[in-house]
Amino acid sequence: MNQADEVQRFLFEYAPIRGEIVQLENSWQQIVQGRNYPVILQKLLGQFTAAAALLSSIIKFDGSLILQVQTDGPVSLLVAEATSNRNIRATAKWKKEILTEDLRTLFNSGNLVITISSKNGKEKYQGIVELIGGKISTVLEHYMEKSEQLPTHIWLTANEQRASGLLLQKVPGTKGDDGDIWNRIVQLAATIKDDELLNLTSKEILHRLFHEETLRLFDPERITFNCSCTREKVIRTLRMLGTREVHSILAENEKIQVNCEYCNHEYIFDKVDAEQLFASTTQEKTSQTKH
Repeated sequence: MNQADEVQRFLFEYAPIRGEIVQLENSWQQIVQGRNYPVILQKLLGQFTAAAALLSSIIKFDGSLILQVQTDGPVSLLVAEATSNRNIRATAKWKKEILTEDLRTLFNSGNLVITISSKNGKEKYQGIVELIGGKISTVLEHYMEKSEQLPTHIWLTANEQRASGLLLQKVPGTKGDDGDIWNRIVQLAATIKDDELLNLTSKEILHRLFHEETLRLFDPERITFNCSCTREKVIRTLRMLGTREVHSILAENEKIQVNCEYCNHEYIFDKVDAEQLFASTTQEKTSQTKH
């Protein structure tokens, strides 16, 4: 039985190589619940989510890491967010029939954007990667090679129950005299099958691939689904629209309904709510003026 919703980090004791296995089950099912994604898109989003979890564990930061592709292709939006606290969320939008897994066809044109933001919002890093190779794993391998100058191999898979990923990375070091060990380890990892990555535990996977190697395993870290949406954030967005626009919407629909794209939580505002949120803004301005 799969030990789901965790990331398992490991090191090769006698070689400058580190790795991770991420396995998502409950968190992944919360992401796709009630979404009715096409099968190919669901698989792609699962790979995207597993990739975000892998990168968030191997890149040092304190905040959130977001993978995003937004284009005019059949899939108009694909985004996954993982935080340094091991929380994840993801969503996707599509507008045409999806018949292929090839990224260039699905997205037509565009790039993968990787954004890393600090908790205080003061620091932000953004990297842009071409959709090279037609697979998410290939695109991210190219990103790691280009931005971090670290050879990296990634394997990703997903179905409606689970999303999983395996990452190997060669790190700077002088351990070991076997100059070909990186290629040998990668070749061993490449024998992993999708159903094994989805259904075996991380320890079973490591034994299956590297039982002749000496590994150091770290304590697994739990991963949970968590959406950062709140009613207060929606209120701030409505205030930005302004009184005239909000009242115009209410005149046509009697209420404003906002659904979170990540967790599908519904926020509803009627005319009384609208009066209160703008009245509180007026009171705040008046108070600031008096001071």
